[in-house]
Amino acid sequence: MKSLSQALPDISLPRHSWPWRLLIQKPETADPVARGFTGPDAPATAALRAAAGSFIEGFNLAIDAAGVAHLHSALAAVTPDLRGFAYEGAGMATAILDLLGPPGSQRGRTAALLAGPGDAYTHLIHVGVGWGYCRLHLRPGHNLPGTHPLYRWLAYDGWGFHRGFFTTGRTVRRRHAEPNLGPRLAVRDQGLGRSLWFCDGAVPEAIAGTIGAFPEARRSDLWSGVGLAAGYAGGVPDEKLLELAKLAAPYEAHLAQGVAFACGARVRAAHVPEHTERAARVLAGVDATTAAGWTDTAQEGLGGTLGDYQSWRAGIRELWQEATR
Repeated sequence: MKSLSQALPDISLPRHSWPWRLLIQKPETADPVARGFTGPDAPATAALRAAAGSFIEGFNLAIDAAGVAHLHSALAAVTPDLRGFAYEGAGMATAILDLLGPPGSQRGRTAALLAGPGDAYTHLIHVGVGWGYCRLHLRPGHNLPGTHPLYRWLAYDGWGFHRGFFTTGRTVRRRHAEPNLGPRLAVRDQGLGRSLWFCDGAVPEAIAGTIGAFPEARRSDLWSGVGLAAGYAGGVPDEKLLELAKLAAPYEAHLAQGVAFACGARVRAAHVPEHTERAARVLAGVDATTAAGWTDTAQEGLGGTLGDYQSWRAGIRELWQEATR
């Protein structure tokens, strides 16, 4: 069996080549302040900027890496609180390189990223894959080797986040939804909800106002995305989390499901930041380890269909309801 470094001998492009200049990203590309989402002195700005900056760092590391072993080593140097964002950015980069490359042996970058140390960040990488599809103006497909049968639906979450973050006026403020998504809209809207944590500067009242302008049928998925972002990215004190919980009514179960997703990703990476623990206790009523356990329990016996993915989410909500009755 080939080692990781042999499986992906070279995922780099020559520095200063025309393709390299097209793909490499400047830090301000995803900076919430540069995009006008929040002021530099807003309470959550530092956390949101750090998350976005680490995403871009991970993307550029993947573009510039000499091979997968080198990439994992570089990502390991990112502080644990932010490493998941860097892996997400790397997932976007490897997906783009895989999708642009010819079929065959050169389309294994994402699979190699998911292996070894990347397994601890599998949720984030699958989300990053969705960014890659969106950047190439494609809808997420299932043609990337190595993706998980169930987690591959998280690409629609990443796709929705990208739409909200980079086409905010159309997708968030004018509430546009792409045609012919069918039930995939629910997953896409969870990602869109995550983007609101950034687009509305993690201000609960602003987030609630934005969601309230959407059709009622879409609000629950948006709130689940907000819960995921609040738990994973953080940036606000407990009083703001309590305000968020009150404003989310009657979608508390969806908010808690999103927080549980965040806890599952953090526990899998063996690092639970203090802000994730606080979000779990305030928004889900349990500690982060318990919330993460819901995601594992609800996943048992599921396959890889979209219906299975939605059953996973519903199962987490049921476990939350049982725990908080």
